Amino acid sequence: MQKKPGPKPRITLSRTDHDRLLGLAEAMEARNPTFSETMIAELERANVVEDKALPAKVIRMGSTLSYTADDGEPQKVTLVFPVEADIEKGKISVTTPVGTALIGLSAGQSIDWTDRGGKSHRLKVIAVHPEGVKEPTEAVAR
Repeated sequence: MQKKPGPKPRITLSRTDHDRLLGLAEAMEARNPTFSETMIAELERANVVEDKALPAKVIRMGSTLSYTADDGEPQKVTLVFPVEADIEKGKISVTTPVGTALIGLSAGQSIDWTDRGGKSHRLKVIAVHPEGVKEPTEAVAR
């Protein structure tokens, strides 16, 4: 039995990421309508802030982060645009279902997402590793 997705968490995006992702979603509309639709829906619900106002614990393009999916082993990845994607180096594209799910989340947040095969998953962001800082921003226990 397929589990029903939970409510979408609040997300925050920088103005630059919002504008670049909107352009990407529009450019890929004919080639990848599922990504385009999903990304536009994410962009419409996002709280958009000026780049300098985006908290360090929020996943932005280029962020390195750790997450768990389906109660599995922690994964450490960097969220990138499609041309930079390299799964062997842990660089996942924002155009993948998990990449789209991650954008704008903060450490400690969870989200349900659907893979390309139609299966639902749940992931939880453990930490966002800020640029230039060795220690990650840990999720605060609630």
